[in-house]
Amino acid sequence: MKRDHLIKPVLQVEYPMAEYGRGVYLYDKNNKNYIDGSSGAVTASIGHGVPEIIAAMNKQAEKVSFVYRSQFTSEPAEALAKKLSDITPGDLNWSFFVNSGSEATETAMKIAIQYWQEQGNYTKNKVLSRWMSYHGITMGALSMSGHVARRERFVPLLEDFPNISAPYCYRCPYGKTYPSCKLLCAKELERNIQRIGQDQIAAFIAEPIIGAAAAAVVPPEDYYSEIKAICEKYNILFIADEVMTGIGRTGKMLAMEHWGVQPDIVALGKGMSAGYTPMAATIVSDRVMSPILNGSKVIMSGHTYSANPQSAAVSLAVLDYIEKHNLVEKAERMGNYLKGKLEKLSQRFSFIGDVRGEGLLLGVEFVSDKNRKTIFHSDVKLSNLIIQQSIEKGLLVYPANAGDEGINGDAILIAPPLVISKQEIDELVSRFSEALLSVEKLLNQERGSMEEQKNESLQY
Repeated sequence: MKRDHLIKPVLQVEYPMAEYGRGVYLYDKNNKNYIDGSSGAVTASIGHGVPEIIAAMNKQAEKVSFVYRSQFTSEPAEALAKKLSDITPGDLNWSFFVNSGSEATETAMKIAIQYWQEQGNYTKNKVLSRWMSYHGITMGALSMSGHVARRERFVPLLEDFPNISAPYCYRCPYGKTYPSCKLLCAKELERNIQRIGQDQIAAFIAEPIIGAAAAAVVPPEDYYSEIKAICEKYNILFIADEVMTGIGRTGKMLAMEHWGVQPDIVALGKGMSAGYTPMAATIVSDRVMSPILNGSKVIMSGHTYSANPQSAAVSLAVLDYIEKHNLVEKAERMGNYLKGKLEKLSQRFSFIGDVRGEGLLLGVEFVSDKNRKTIFHSDVKLSNLIIQQSIEKGLLVYPANAGDEGINGDAILIAPPLVISKQEIDELVSRFSEALLSVEKLLNQERGSMEEQKNESLQY
């Protein structure tokens, strides 16, 4: 028996072997095609096998693939930083390049703390965040994450940064509805600042639209203007974690643009390189950079591959491709079309409780009772069942958390590449519908079996 040497997500599970990708499709060794309905981990935003990106890879590789950031800069890194300054709003003009979203959010945390230190304030060290959030798997990023399951093994090593409830209107933590709730979930931030003390808090971090930790939860319309006002009132920086939402995914270059609110620091990843190379960035405003430029002149962070010229060239080609093909605007149009299709499915299948999201970042939450929003028993493992049945039908979707505090509920993300066409969306929805029909049949069989056992026990 052949043994494994690769540590896979779940050990001893047989995953299909990816052979190649074209556009929104991936193909395995048996030439079975899969619609990449989740862009991998909401990453492959321009699809697979794009010739222009491959050409950019080869062109840069013929020049230089690696220089160390303290010895050289490079034209691709300088051009990429300029490009990000051009396409992001306001004074977000400074980029620190890293390799992953986890590193980008952790670097954002460090810069926020350093911002205060450079002004002689050494007590502002905490970064507040929300429950039902995910900011990365490194210890600093995980400390900011309100993802109960991913924190569980490491709680003794983590900071207690998650403090406030998510703006999860489908399951409001206060049992209210918007707008009569008067944004209690946002005002919760102010109460926690008052309890902890503003002199202890450097920043507040949030995903504009909550990703896998809550299946594309979109906050109420004036939520972020309230959050930003609270941050400014108490002299606290606002960090937007746009690792999943940024670079066009939601129909805007940055998701925060939906609410017209500019963060002080932004973390980018995923769509910035569209999966063609490991690349992410922490983008910092002029205001936050000012005391550092006038002080130490050094950001206390760094990685061997920071500002790697090979990855920078690839990311620059990805951003150019997105602009050339108007993919930000297309994400909005195709997202509306896909969301409408999914909402029709929710009328057809009794176990679809909610469809939500913006652009091509959409979440579907599943319930056993629509009126009561009752979650399925954990033994059913409904999300896993839906994901596996989707794979059988040639569709990839992404697991997400749901339920009170993001525990035990069932949900998925559907987030195909921004290049997807209407015809391909129709095919995606068709395959998803087939998967749901299979799930519905299995659920009915399970219910029938339980009823049969119940009747037999009554006979005795």
